[in-house]
Amino acid sequence: MAKRMDDLPEIRKQRKLLPLNDPRVTSLVLTVLATVWVVVSFLVVSNAMYRWTSLAVAVSLLATAIIVYLRYNPSSSIHKYHTAIVETLLRSEAIPLAILDRTGQVVEMNEASSRMLGYQRTEVIGEPIMRMIDPGSRSQLQESLDGALGGETNQSNINITHRSGFPLELQVVCSPMIQDEVVIGTVMISHDLSDRKRNVERIRYMAYYDDMTGLPNRTLFQIKLTESLLRAKEEQQLVGICYLDLDRFKLVNASFGREFGDMLLMQVAERLNRGLAEQDFVARMEGDEFALLLNSIQTEEQLLDHSRNILKSIEEPYELKGFPIHITASIGLVTNFNDQDDGYTLFKKADMALVKVKESGKNDCLLYSESWSNSSFERLTLQHEMYRAIQRSEFILHYQPQYDLVSGRMVGVEALVRWKHPVRGLLSPGTFIPLAEESGMIVQIGDWVLQEACRQNKEWQDAGLPPIPVSVNLSIRQFLQHDLASRIAEVLETSGLDPKYLDLEITESMTIDVGHVSRCLLAITDLGVGISVDDFGTGYSSFHYLKNFPIDRLKIDRSFVRDIQQDPSDAEIVAAIIAMAHNLNIQVIAEGVETEEQMEFLRKHHCDEMQGFFWSPPVSSENIEQMLKAG
Repeated sequence: MAKRMDDLPEIRKQRKLLPLNDPRVTSLVLTVLATVWVVVSFLVVSNAMYRWTSLAVAVSLLATAIIVYLRYNPSSSIHKYHTAIVETLLRSEAIPLAILDRTGQVVEMNEASSRMLGYQRTEVIGEPIMRMIDPGSRSQLQESLDGALGGETNQSNINITHRSGFPLELQVVCSPMIQDEVVIGTVMISHDLSDRKRNVERIRYMAYYDDMTGLPNRTLFQIKLTESLLRAKEEQQLVGICYLDLDRFKLVNASFGREFGDMLLMQVAERLNRGLAEQDFVARMEGDEFALLLNSIQTEEQLLDHSRNILKSIEEPYELKGFPIHITASIGLVTNFNDQDDGYTLFKKADMALVKVKESGKNDCLLYSESWSNSSFERLTLQHEMYRAIQRSEFILHYQPQYDLVSGRMVGVEALVRWKHPVRGLLSPGTFIPLAEESGMIVQIGDWVLQEACRQNKEWQDAGLPPIPVSVNLSIRQFLQHDLASRIAEVLETSGLDPKYLDLEITESMTIDVGHVSRCLLAITDLGVGISVDDFGTGYSSFHYLKNFPIDRLKIDRSFVRDIQQDPSDAEIVAAIIAMAHNLNIQVIAEGVETEEQMEFLRKHHCDEMQGFFWSPPVSSENIEQMLKAG
């Protein structure tokens, strides 16, 4: 009995320590290894394809661990789950799985494999796997199978034919299937690469091609243009760009509908592809605009000839809804004559040439000329900088004093906008106002001028300075706005300025629409704001609206004042304007007075007020403040 008790610790030690070749140890090691592999796959591996491969290897290791454990531990509690595990793997649609014997025949396959290949499970079992493999991939798969039978796990990409006949590209992992320490077959896990490749190709197509016409889009055109320019620079070759726009295409959409407009664009795209050399390229940029990249031309004259042929092909009749349709196109052309131009610059030049064709009557082609460069690019740059100036508050106001010709006292100021350009310095209105009118930004600038002038005038008054009216010029775009009176009222309320200290100047060109002018001027005068007519004498309807519109003051244009001493006709016109205005109880102010002789002439003919460089040029608000303090 004592001997048995002495032997008990040794027995316990034997039970705690398991030999390394014990199936449970092997199964545990494989399970731990599979777990570590999964962790490494998701935390270390970033490439999706490699991560999937690592996961497939981990699944193989885990399946081997289960088989080893169940095979050598039939009495284990997990043995009762063997059938359920196997059936679950066979029903799985997550990962295609197939079991092959040593000869390469299919022993078993799951539902995912069956669905991927298009075969029923019963049709494949017992058949050699090589029957479905493309001949070009058979040797590669055989190497993988041989490696698995040698105890190695390996991966390869193979081509296989779906039952319906279309090809599949698979990534397969072949792992050995071991029983009693003998490899009895191969576990083959597959992944279909075809879907991924199709998705990648679809994404690429959407990024670089136009869905409707099938032509390359703007992005791909720019890429090809950059490549062509680099090659042309190295090989001293000529590259031509044709930027094409269909004339009056909106009329087609309006007449037949967008669907038929799209059909017309597809026919145009087909015609543009006709006769293109292999190295040439056509793209749809947007809407009804197309671009051609011609690498096969030798001279600019060839580029013009090719463009004329394109215009002829587009002029050939089309048929929409049974009606014959005739359309034309305009083309702007440019070449890489200046090898310093990049793709963006060249395309902008082609666009400029296209605009000039449109302005000249359409249905023609025009080659870009370097003589356009400075003025056009300057205007484009200035327009962009003007938009930025509005956002950054780069505009300031100067004020030109207005004087009573009898007393010589300052009786008002005219607000004149200046642009404090960060690079070019202080810019006068003539530099940017015409472009602002053309682009529509004059409305934003004009609104700011009105707000700032009212705010500044109220500030002068709050400082105890003598109250005087401030004159603000209205642009025609502002004047045509239907809510102008309400916007003026809002500015006055915000600034707190009394309406009688605001004077708005309009030009004769604004008075063409008599009905709108009458309504607008009456609404403004109802607020208590004064109305002046600027540049009087340069229009054609002056005398008519003087009698019918509520006008308080006329400003004689500087062109008449300038020559009143030299030109008797101008002197008579100025005298007549003053006399007529006084007969209508309208005040008169002359602008552009630069000499004492001009001032004396105006005083002699009883002109009420004047402004000009003779007494003061436009000055800053601080200078006006000093003038008002001085009286």
